[in-house]
Amino acid sequence: MLLVGATGAFGARLAALLVGHGFTVLAAARDAGRLAALAARLGPRCIAMPAERDGLDAAALLALRASHPGLFALVDASGPFQGAGYALPRAAIAAGLHAIDLADARDYVAGIGALDAEAKAAGVAVLAGASSSPALTQAVVDLLNPEGLPVVTAEAAISPGNRAPRGQAVMVAILSYAGRPVRVFRGGRWGEAPGWGLPETLRWPGLGRRRLALVETPDLDLLVARCRPRDAALFKAGLELALLHQGLAVLSLLVRARLLRSLAPLTSTLHWIAERFTALGSDRGGMRVRLLLEAPDGALLRREWRLLAEAGDGPSVPVLPALAALRLLASGGLAFRGAAACAGLLPYAAIAEGFAHLAITTAREEQALPSPLFQRLLGARAGLLPAPVRAAHAVPGFLALEGIGEAEGAATLPGRLLAWLFRLPRAGHALPLRVEMRMTENGGEAWHRIWPGVTMRSVLGAADPADSTLDEVFGPFRARLHCDVDAHGLTLTVVGGRFLGLPIPRALLPRSVATEAVDAEGRFTFDVPIALPLIGRLAHYRGWLRPLP
Repeated sequence: MLLVGATGAFGARLAALLVGHGFTVLAAARDAGRLAALAARLGPRCIAMPAERDGLDAAALLALRASHPGLFALVDASGPFQGAGYALPRAAIAAGLHAIDLADARDYVAGIGALDAEAKAAGVAVLAGASSSPALTQAVVDLLNPEGLPVVTAEAAISPGNRAPRGQAVMVAILSYAGRPVRVFRGGRWGEAPGWGLPETLRWPGLGRRRLALVETPDLDLLVARCRPRDAALFKAGLELALLHQGLAVLSLLVRARLLRSLAPLTSTLHWIAERFTALGSDRGGMRVRLLLEAPDGALLRREWRLLAEAGDGPSVPVLPALAALRLLASGGLAFRGAAACAGLLPYAAIAEGFAHLAITTAREEQALPSPLFQRLLGARAGLLPAPVRAAHAVPGFLALEGIGEAEGAATLPGRLLAWLFRLPRAGHALPLRVEMRMTENGGEAWHRIWPGVTMRSVLGAADPADSTLDEVFGPFRARLHCDVDAHGLTLTVVGGRFLGLPIPRALLPRSVATEAVDAEGRFTFDVPIALPLIGRLAHYRGWLRPLP
């Protein structure tokens, strides 16, 4: 087969794996010296073929087929694919060759279907994204959810070791979207978030603490199209060294502030800097796919798949789907003909065969999540509540409500300052309001109250049915709330609090008695006054909400 980009970080690994599986590889790249070294290392089954990617048109590929009768496929491992066209796969189709690429460029993979009719007419398969994203991600999704249970959230993450080779194509890809708006599905709807934003730190078995940030890959679309999540579909990645990861986050702020259009022109400089730190960190990397699912009985299940790559074998993972696809095509095990994203076409087992000869292990876990917070807090008393109030607190992993509210602001300067710090709503009437509630890792609930121009965030948890209390956390402030239930609705009263972990004297506690009820039109209503001793009102907001279907 013809391997374009054979001397790159991924191309060289794929060439070695292909030769190891008995394939003869026509290794194409620009640098004749590096090609000769690759061919010398891999032996007679690797044939060096200095060539420019743009020079591989249909005539050149037909000539290669004539001189190498066994040639049946072209693999493109050259990259970057951001902004690339489809001249090479079109040439492969015209020459009667299957075409596979390692693209992780979102637009490139999404647009490959434009070649579908041509590929079907030629009787060949054109697979875009036969790499970690989207091929492996999507194969794992199918592995984790064979029953097709409803999906609440779908998340994937990759964290390479710092000693992994850094190809310039990969860096160009990351820098092209760092700080720029990325289209992402969150809260049950499409929106935007900054590339290399949405920071997260997680403890990864075998890897320790790893930082992650939003990256733009085809999975941001395919997870939504194939899983139809109720809440979100996210793909994140990160750098092992905090200095490099956070340094990129800081640089991305220049793009977000529109001081730079893109970080891509800095690729060579940043690559040089990153290479100076190669000796630090580890040669261990990982990948994780996690689904939050709703079981037939309404219970929530979290299913997770993890991969741990050691001894520097992490960079082999992105090429294993391409290897699997080529082996299936050669054996007649892949019947697909046409052009499509490589999602749902390769079985997980075919990809996972490649793990056996590498320092790669995988693990799967399933965890049953607790029932919704207010259900645990209220127990049988929930039956006393009007149906709209019960529905507003039935959070099956994620719940979104929309409606109209109004707010009164603070009357004093200190009050306005505190209202600004805690992101309380601004004064106004007939304000559109959206409230998003999602279950947290420990069974609590994260609430986002999205008012015009401001989002008020808090986390509820630590429910204690014995004394009908729960805690609500606003940054450094933790309020203890007492819950009362009757046939009219729900009342939440502040009965205690802590600031920076220190108890607040009762005389200084915020004054708030929030009520939830039902109006004459059968809508869930809320009324929340918030005041402080000596300072007075911080905010008073009220309105109605309805759960979205």
